[in-house]
Order: sequence, then C-alpha cells, then structure tokens
Amino acid sequence: MSTRDSLLAALVATIWGINFVVIDWGMAGVPPLLFAAIRFSAVVLPAVFFVPKPDAPWRSILAVGAFMSLGQFGFLYVAMSAGMPPGLAALVLQAQVVFTIVIAAGVLREVPTAAQGAGVALGVVGLVIVGVGRGGDVPLAALGLCLLGALSWGIGNVVSRAARVPGGLSMTVWSALVVPVPLLALSLAIDGPATVTAALTGFSWPAAISTIYTAGLASLVGYGIFNSLLARWPSSDVVPWVLLAPVVAMASAWVILGQRPNEAEMGGGVLLLVGVLVALRPRRAVRPPTSQKGEDEVPERASADYPDAQSGSVARPASSRAITW
Repeated sequence: MSTRDSLLAALVATIWGINFVVIDWGMAGVPPLLFAAIRFSAVVLPAVFFVPKPDAPWRSILAVGAFMSLGQFGFLYVAMSAGMPPGLAALVLQAQVVFTIVIAAGVLREVPTAAQGAGVALGVVGLVIVGVGRGGDVPLAALGLCLLGALSWGIGNVVSRAARVPGGLSMTVWSALVVPVPLLALSLAIDGPATVTAALTGFSWPAAISTIYTAGLASLVGYGIFNSLLARWPSSDVVPWVLLAPVVAMASAWVILGQRPNEAEMGGGVLLLVGVLVALRPRRAVRPPTSQKGEDEVPERASADYPDAQSGSVARPASSRAITW
C-alpha cells in the first residue's frame, strides 16, 4: 500500500478503536438492537438524498449491508449488552482478519504472501494472549456473539472487495438501507414495544452523542475510507491494519473508563503491532522478463501486471475498476 493509504488505514483503526468505548458509554438504558438501528438510521438519513447510488447491482449493495453492517453490528451490540467489555470486544472482533484472508483466498484467489501469513499469525497469538489475560469473566454467550460479528464482518469485506464499487462513501450509505428496519423489528420482538417506546422517549444526551460519533465518524468516515481501500488493494493488504483497533480501544478505555490494561493485555497489544508491521512488509518487486535480441519488445501496457518497484504493490491494468478516494 502507498504511504497515503497506509495513513488512512491507521486513521480508520483509531476511529474504530475509540468507537467501542463510545458505544458502551451511550448504550446505557437503550436496548442494543434498537441502539444499532438508530445509528444506521443516522447513517442513511439525510445522506442517501445527497450521495449517489453506487455503480453496483442491488444484490452487491444489499449483501455488503447485510454482512458488514447488519450482521456485524447486530451481533456486536448484543454482545456488549450481554457483558462484553469494550476493549475485549474490539479484540475479539479482530478475528475477522483471519476470516477475511481465508475467505478471500478461497473466493477471490487472493493468496497472502508468507510475510502477511506470518504477520496475521503473530496478530492472532497477540489476540489469544489478551483474551486469556482478561477473558475469564466474560460470558460465553457474549464471546460467541462477538465472534459471529467477526465472521459477518469478514464476509462483508470480501463482498465489498469483489464488487469493486467506485465510491466507498456511496456504498456505506446505500448499503445501510438494509439495516434499520430488521434491527428495529428484532428489538420490538425481543425487548417488547413498551421497552422500545420508553427508550425512544427517554433518549439521553450520551446516547445522542454516541450516535453522532458512531454514525458520522465510525460509519460514514471510517467505512467510507475502508471500502475505498478494499476497492484499490487486496484484502490481505488492507485488513491487517484493523489489528490496531483493539490497542486503541484498550488505551481509550483506560483513559475514559479507567479500565487499566494488565500485563497480558499490554503484551498482547505489542505483539499485535508487531504482527501488523510484519504483515505490511512491502512485496518484492518482480521485473518482467527482458526480451532477447531480435525478439519483439514486450508491449508497454503489459507492465501493468507486474509489481511496481517503488510502491511494492501490484500495479493494476487500466481496465481495473479501482477507485481514487
């Protein structure tokens, strides 16, 4: 990835890390599925009237929304409501890195390099260390729900990559159309109309601020950038950056909520950073074979299929639908 896109990926990880603490802070007194439905209503309105529909079939738009938004955050909000602390929730959700790279390798034939595989392995070890260090008091149901959210996120990553949509923000807004109604219906069925009505009439200012952050920064800004990166780069290049999010989540939980990380959390967090650095090592440049004397020159446009020696990444042919953010 280029330096600019690497910095954008780090920014997204920071926004998403703080997002977990903001969700936990604002969800008090609001049923989790209703809170998620309100968040994505704020993502859709009024942006859907100003952001053009992405140049993609409706099946791709709905699939991205169903997996990357509806599934991921439906499971995540319920898991946090069931007792998953924000720092640990951010950690467990990063199992999506493994899910994404494995699914992308099978579906999109994006086989990760040895360095990326080693980096992800180090990241997983770091996740295990942190999980074992503070996961003993977490309900099993909450842990399982968070892992289901990670699986849904991984599927959504691959769907977004396969769609190659020209416009990350447009996909973020329009794919969110699929989220509010199902979550509201589930909340009415599970929590009951009386509880939902009471939560809406007594919607607090922390809940409102949390919604503004999660909808504006985490969804519109964060996923807008993330989806555009997935359209420009292979999933195995983009997704490892998200391993930084749990480190940010734990640090922000320490500062804001007073949840000081223990030795296992700090050690695992450092290992996560090492894994990210290893996974993001530039790929070796492979030069096209030089033509022998008397043979025809290799056509200039064929060089688009070879790695760029300066960026370390595979340059794309002119016909690629990769976008500029």
